[in-house]
Amino acid sequence: MSTSDPIQAFEQECADRVAHYPSSAIAEAGHAFVRESTQPKYSYNFSWLGRPIIQYPQDIVAMQELVWRIQPDLIIETGIAHGGSLILSASLLELNAACGGDPNAQVLGVDIDIRAHNREAILAHPMSKRISMIQGSSIAPEIIEQVHTHAQDKQRILVCLDSNHTHDHVLAELQAYAPLTSVGSYCVVFDTIIEELPGEMYPDREWGPGNSPQSAVMAYLESHSEFEIDHSIDSKLLISVAPKGYLQRIQ
Repeated sequence: MSTSDPIQAFEQECADRVAHYPSSAIAEAGHAFVRESTQPKYSYNFSWLGRPIIQYPQDIVAMQELVWRIQPDLIIETGIAHGGSLILSASLLELNAACGGDPNAQVLGVDIDIRAHNREAILAHPMSKRISMIQGSSIAPEIIEQVHTHAQDKQRILVCLDSNHTHDHVLAELQAYAPLTSVGSYCVVFDTIIEELPGEMYPDREWGPGNSPQSAVMAYLESHSEFEIDHSIDSKLLISVAPKGYLQRIQ
């Protein structure tokens, strides 16, 4: 497709290039890097505005693109750890607001164990004004109810699932929180890469191939045609903990 608009022409050039990546050597190189970098904990080396984030830089950039495009007034995250992802989301909402977006957009984090030193650091951060936290199992009925109450009257919701990585837990999270995702927005399921790595890489974990976030995604999609995998994100990132995990709500 040709166009006289130089911006559209550049975007089309990018899209055409990305569409070619899955069939090229760069795709295997990307997967090889993820495979080799998992056990050395490469993704643990990064922070966002001073808080450890435990993500690949590619996924951080992908989240920035989604938050800018969707302009959510609420981001729901399961799994808090050190709080870097909460700070990332809050700072992106702050940037959106500075550019004319919702000045009251919020991030809600849920974790079964918010350690005192992490909670203290998150609450002391300048971005804490946009952050709320709930402690408890993300699949406990009373926690689900609290999250749904928090989501009432929100127009544009983005969901990120990154807590316990077993099939049953992630499937329960999808059933509980994916329906909150606004049409056009995303439910992002992290650590789907577990399905594509050797099982012996997780000897001390409950999860592994066949019992992973990706196996839960596939089971969920069997009966939820309102979502589809955005393969263009996978093709663009190449290095990601969330292959087949960027789920767009299309209806």
